Amino acid sequence: MFNFARTIRVNCAAQRLFSTSARRSHDVAKLTLIGRLGREPETKYTASNKEYVTYSVATTNYPPPPPNPDGSRPSARTSWHYIYCFAPNTFDYLRTLTKGCHVYVEANYELREPDASAEPGSPQGQRQIFLRHETLRLLGGRRQQPESEGESEVEN
Repeated sequence: MFNFARTIRVNCAAQRLFSTSARRSHDVAKLTLIGRLGREPETKYTASNKEYVTYSVATTNYPPPPPNPDGSRPSARTSWHYIYCFAPNTFDYLRTLTKGCHVYVEANYELREPDASAEPGSPQGQRQIFLRHETLRLLGGRRQQPESEGESEVEN
């Protein structure tokens, strides 16, 4: 009887040797950005006339690259990230943000392979990173006041 219980315990352990975490029905690739808005969020429409908002966030790599052999240090590089938001309940908030706002963004990350039928020089013919908006927090900067609020203060 005890051999049977030991066999069950060994078989269960062998199935999960790589991890002690709970099983999930799906995994997620997430990207966290802390940077500044490169422009004000913009409303666009899909081919099926569904509204979405897109915005860009600029980040600068830190620490800066290592020094050159002559001792000079190259300047830090700025990376631009383009994020797409399809959640209608956040559109109004995103539209109040102005260029230069310091933001914390969490986005789902998806690597899209090139379309075989597209020309190699076109965006569709190249590998693309697709960032889908999940959350955004304003760390600093100003928001525009929505027209409906008038002169009242806006809380973050």
